[in-house]
Amino acid sequence: MRHLITGGAGFIGCNLADTLLARGEQVTVLDNLSRPRTDLNLAWLQQRYGSRMHFIHADIRDAEAMHAAVPGHDTVFHLASQVAVTTSVLDPRTDFEINALGSFNILEAARLAPHPPIIFYSSTNKVYGGMEHVGVVEQPTRYAYRDLPKGVSETNLLDFHSPYGNSKGAADQYVRDYARIYGLQTVVFRQSCIYGPRQMGVEDQGWAAHFVIAAVTGRPITIYGDGKQVRDMLYIDDLIAAYLAALERIDQVSGHIYNIGGGPSNALSVWAEFGPLLEELTGNQIEVRYGNWRPGDQPVYISAIEKAQAELGWQPQISVIEGMSRLVAWVKAHRNLFE
Repeated sequence: MRHLITGGAGFIGCNLADTLLARGEQVTVLDNLSRPRTDLNLAWLQQRYGSRMHFIHADIRDAEAMHAAVPGHDTVFHLASQVAVTTSVLDPRTDFEINALGSFNILEAARLAPHPPIIFYSSTNKVYGGMEHVGVVEQPTRYAYRDLPKGVSETNLLDFHSPYGNSKGAADQYVRDYARIYGLQTVVFRQSCIYGPRQMGVEDQGWAAHFVIAAVTGRPITIYGDGKQVRDMLYIDDLIAAYLAALERIDQVSGHIYNIGGGPSNALSVWAEFGPLLEELTGNQIEVRYGNWRPGDQPVYISAIEKAQAELGWQPQISVIEGMSRLVAWVKAHRNLFE
């Protein structure tokens, strides 16, 4: 098949491109290379696959460029976005233009293409907002849902809460409704904490990789809040498996939304539990500082993944301990990228 990956030089995009290219499929990577070190991911793909990988240097905010790029592909994995809540608060206009308008440009290019491609959209658990209506209890090392033992399902109330949540949520709903109104084949993935190799994590995005990089290089870590916030963590290979499972079943799952994460069995508090694991895996004692809670930060977010299990035949295969061991090993092997 002919695949277009927007944001294809980013963490998720380059791993997805690598998987598809290794299977012998045709891949076009589209990226504006605005994020730090995405050029390194692009160079890595070019070194591995040469001219087999086609690259388009473009910005999804450019509607004309999207109308030129999208036709001729069987699928579009739309991963390009502004990814940080903090950045969206500081610059909500740019956040809107990238996440909402950029996604609209992709959808319109697909709708008007002679043979409309399948659209897979990388959404976020932030569309559920702070979830103040959900009961939470405090335990010694974590917060926990009082009444949601399996986590948050796709039927949970949407409450976007931040500019980032609004822009991603708008695109999320546009992607779903282009299936209902125009008959495009689309799938939305509301993703939790995705981590793995080639993730160039920074303080306000990609926190697991950021913590690993800091621990390996001996830098202090700042925890916003008390460190008991809980996230379910999903290794990159398992996310890609979910994408491919949806592609295989597209006639059955088009128009659907899936919460995709590690689920309850792969949930950790971001420092009270993750910190000791990280110190054990790196062999380093980590200097920790604390700051105020960030706007809209959920005390707990754990994906209920039963719908994906039932309809995609999918579930996580890589435990958080195994996945984090792999990420630590990769950062150690590529320490020069972060110094």
